[in-house]
Amino acid sequence: MSYRHGLETDTEKLRRRNRELSILNTIAQALNHEVDLTRALNTALVHVADLFGLQTGWVFLLDDEGKTYLAAAQSLPPALAEHPRRMGGTCTCLDNYKARDLKDPRNITCSRLENLVVGTAGLRFHASIPLEAHGKPLGVLNVASTDWEELGEGDLELLYTVGDLVSIAVERARLFDKSVELGAVEERNRLARELHDTLAQGLAAIALKLETADALLEAGTSRDKVRETVQQALWAARTNLEEARRSVLDLRAAPLEGKTLDTALHELVADCARRGKLSVKFDHVDASHPLPARIEIGVYRIVQEALANVVRHAKAGEASVQLIVMPQQIELTITDDGVGFDPMNIPDGHYGLIGINERVRLLGGQVRVNSYPGEGTSLEIHLPLERRP
Repeated sequence: MSYRHGLETDTEKLRRRNRELSILNTIAQALNHEVDLTRALNTALVHVADLFGLQTGWVFLLDDEGKTYLAAAQSLPPALAEHPRRMGGTCTCLDNYKARDLKDPRNITCSRLENLVVGTAGLRFHASIPLEAHGKPLGVLNVASTDWEELGEGDLELLYTVGDLVSIAVERARLFDKSVELGAVEERNRLARELHDTLAQGLAAIALKLETADALLEAGTSRDKVRETVQQALWAARTNLEEARRSVLDLRAAPLEGKTLDTALHELVADCARRGKLSVKFDHVDASHPLPARIEIGVYRIVQEALANVVRHAKAGEASVQLIVMPQQIELTITDDGVGFDPMNIPDGHYGLIGINERVRLLGGQVRVNSYPGEGTSLEIHLPLERRP
C-alpha cells in the first residue's frame, strides 16, 4: 500500500494522521452534500482510492428483497468493466457477508477474477468492508490494487470508518428518495382532485351550451345562432378532453408499481409471447437495481412498444430482451428474427419506433436500430443513470 513503513518518527506519524483526518473530512463533507446515491458512492470511491493509494473499488448494495446489485465502481479492470455480466450475481465475499461470516475482510481472493488472465490488471485480492446501519446489512465496499499488500490494523480501522460514512450516506440517500416518492403520491392526489373539479365544471358548461341550443331550436331561432352555440359546446368538449388527457398522463402510476422491474418485464414478455404466438426470452443482469421511477417506467414502456412492434410487423418466430443495469448506465437490447426493414426507409405504420426514439431521447439516452430486409431487427438502447448535479 502507499504509506507502509517499518518505523515512523513522531513527525511522520503526525503527518500521516493529519492526512488521514483531512481525507476523511473531505469524504464526510462530500457525502453530506450529496443526496444522489450513485454520485455519493462514486465520490467515496474516488477519495478512498486517494487515501489508500488504491486503483480499484466497487460497492455492492442489498435491495429491499435482499438481492445484491452493483451500485458503484471505480476503475474496474477491463476483464470486469467490459464484461458487466461478471459483476452480476453473487461471489465469495457476498456469500460470506450474507451468511454473516466475513470474519477477516482484508485479503480475499476475488472469485470474479478467478481463472482469468487477460484484462485483470494484475488484480487478484481485495478487502471487503461490510456496510451496515443500525444493525441492518446494507452491502459491501470492496477495494483493491495491483501491488496488493494485506491491510494493517490501522488501515483496516480507517477503512471501517470510511465504511461507516458510506453507510450513513446510503441510508440518507434512500430516505431522500422515499420522501420524493411520498411527495409524488401527494402530488398525484392533488392532481386527481383538480382533475375531478375541472371535468365537473367542464361537463357542466357543455351541458349548459347544449341545453341552450335545444331551447333555441324550440324557439325557432335562426340556424346560425344555434350552430354558434353548438360550436361553442364542441370547443368546450375538445378543450376538456385535451385537459383530461394531460392530467391522466400526469396521474398514471408506474405500470410496475408494487413489482420489481425484472418481475414486471418477465410478466410483459410472457404476455407478449402468449399473444403473439412466438418465443420470447428475457435475460437480465442486476435488474433488481433500484432505479428512479421515470427510468423504470421508461424502460418498461420501451420494451412494451418494441415487443408490440414485433407482434404487429415482424412476423417473427423468436425474440429476446436483454437488460443490463450498471452503476452509470442501462444497456437494453431487443432483437427478433422477423422480416426486418431498411432503417433509412421506415415503412408506414411503424409509429412505435418514433415513440421509442422519443422516450429514449427524453431519458437522455441513445438508440441504435440494426435491421435489414429479411434479416430481423435489433434495437440497442443506452440510458444514463447518474443524475447531473
